[in-house]
Amino acid sequence: MNEIDLEQICKEVRELCATTGTFLRAENRNFSFSQVEQKGIHDFVSYVDKEAEKRIVAYLRLLLPDAGFITEENTLTIRDKKYEWIVDPLDGTTNFIHGVPCYSISIALRCNAEIVLGVIYEANLQEAFYTWKSAPSFLNESIIKVSTKNTLNESLIATGFPSRDYDKMQAYMAMLGEMMFNTHGIRRMGSAAVDLAYVACGRFEGFYEYHLSPWDVAAGAIIVQNAGSCVSDFSGKDNYLFGREIVAANSPIHREILEMIGRYF
Repeated sequence: MNEIDLEQICKEVRELCATTGTFLRAENRNFSFSQVEQKGIHDFVSYVDKEAEKRIVAYLRLLLPDAGFITEENTLTIRDKKYEWIVDPLDGTTNFIHGVPCYSISIALRCNAEIVLGVIYEANLQEAFYTWKSAPSFLNESIIKVSTKNTLNESLIATGFPSRDYDKMQAYMAMLGEMMFNTHGIRRMGSAAVDLAYVACGRFEGFYEYHLSPWDVAAGAIIVQNAGSCVSDFSGKDNYLFGREIVAANSPIHREILEMIGRYF
């Protein structure tokens, strides 16, 4: 496969996300909880997730016919390709099935194991966050940057509450208590992709969570990085894509969050 025009590919992926977002909103208006399947404890999926993923995969296969795929609902899994799509068709399924208006589409592209493109589309506000290699990060055509706050004490921090993996619950709750005392507050949006996008545009100063999958963080990682954020796993290393944990924030706040994680985890 020859080198590709990442800016043009990003534009087409944004259009795909907008179209898929229209489908999600339409389905949500008349959605019934009886249409929900349970993959595991507190791990839900619906026909909407599956149909959205099928539509996304079909389009992306036409866009880059030789690319591989990692998809949340296993519509298609093809590995060991130069280019590889990482797709979450509906990040925030629990919000969606309860009618909470915060859920997103997350699509990333890797090239030789490096994330080179990311698009997150928050379907309710119709906000597209996106970037590609060596480009700024954008929100609906406007360049975005991370917050310039320098301390946790000035910060609004996002996280995700454990819903299936409770092995680290005691450490998590202890750290959450310290976070409450030393920040402007803690938010739990229910979509890791949205959390990362909001760090990228400065709505949140930082985000941390564990028990995540590649499709939760792949697009958000490059978007926050290109907006000026540090991104790491809980050890400060770069195993956040498959390591199931992530910290994203500007440099001084990233350092403070890692120091706190080090005391509890």
